[in-house]
Amino acid sequence: MPPAPTSARAAPLHVLEVVGNAIVGGMETWVERFIARMPRERVRFTALVPAEGPFADKLRALGATVHAVPMADDPSWTSLQTTLALVQAEGVDLLHAHLPRAHVLAGLVGKLAQRPVVATLHGRDIGMFDLEVHRATGSHLAVVCRQSYFHALSVGVSPEDVTCVPNGVDTAMFSPRPRGRSSLREALGLAQQTPLLGFVGRLSPEKAPDVFLRAAQALRTRCPEARAVMVGDGPMQQSLMAQAEQLGLTGWLHFLGLRDDMPAIFSELDVVASTSHSEAMPLALMEAMASGLPVVATRVGGVPDLVEHGRTGWLAAPDDSGDIAARCALLLADAALREAMGRRSRQRVVEHFDLGECVQRMGKLLDRLVPPAPPAAANVVARQFLRQS
Repeated sequence: MPPAPTSARAAPLHVLEVVGNAIVGGMETWVERFIARMPRERVRFTALVPAEGPFADKLRALGATVHAVPMADDPSWTSLQTTLALVQAEGVDLLHAHLPRAHVLAGLVGKLAQRPVVATLHGRDIGMFDLEVHRATGSHLAVVCRQSYFHALSVGVSPEDVTCVPNGVDTAMFSPRPRGRSSLREALGLAQQTPLLGFVGRLSPEKAPDVFLRAAQALRTRCPEARAVMVGDGPMQQSLMAQAEQLGLTGWLHFLGLRDDMPAIFSELDVVASTSHSEAMPLALMEAMASGLPVVATRVGGVPDLVEHGRTGWLAAPDDSGDIAARCALLLADAALREAMGRRSRQRVVEHFDLGECVQRMGKLLDRLVPPAPPAAANVVARQFLRQS
């Protein structure tokens, strides 16, 4: 594991994580793991979230101070005033935003308080709103895959203002486990030798879970002895359950909902499929590979950076449920192929996408963006603004 970033800074950097959502998703997981892994002698964290709930509780359990502040694409005066007062009163050194509504709030407050702002863009494209905020406030953009980096350059972002920090996975938490008796198969009433295909992700349009259902229908014809599970929840859950019934998948495909034991779940699966229309660097796919599983994934965003076609799994075109099903069938029918591809999956993630490396790169970026001491003028400007308000 790479060493933690070091710095000659006299006191820990005070970072305000401004998080524009609080659901169970890849972005929220990234924030949790970043806070958990960054040494406290290097950084102390305060977080702004749009509402209280389980996500806020998790951040507090990790040692962050958490405040709930309403966030919208057009921030309210109250949200701006509250955030600016917090930055000034608590001596925040840098604001780190996630999602556009957090970016605009952090960008405006950073401009007023003369604090640096970095926005991590977790999607594959640079949206117009993020681009407008960047141009208006001078925020730095951090992207998570090469496609996003080159897209930023193509829309006019200066190379000095964008950094690629690929996502990372905890390769100790997610690692191959010895195959014993399968408690998941027992719970589902399946024979222990039943081949098991998994979909892991939010049940929302960009993840294309409906394509996974169509692939499962085709796979059932090719591998009737196999079964499939979908792990996650989201706005499409009810329609997907109805679609599964219409496709004749009742009893063959199982909806597991949200799970908090994902390392154990991955150890029960044989193959993982990702059918997304849009991705940057999907954490669920990285976790599956770190767990020693072969994957079949759509060729979108940063996925080709992660999956080596023909070595760690296969890439397919978006919406091509037939090809996805055929690739999954090959893997489910060939234990030796699964083992070889799964071993290479694990090796690739360990060598190139370990969480320690991700944290180290982000730590270096934060150090680069924050000057050794805040300009004295910044305190004057912020105090004047607050007095006038």
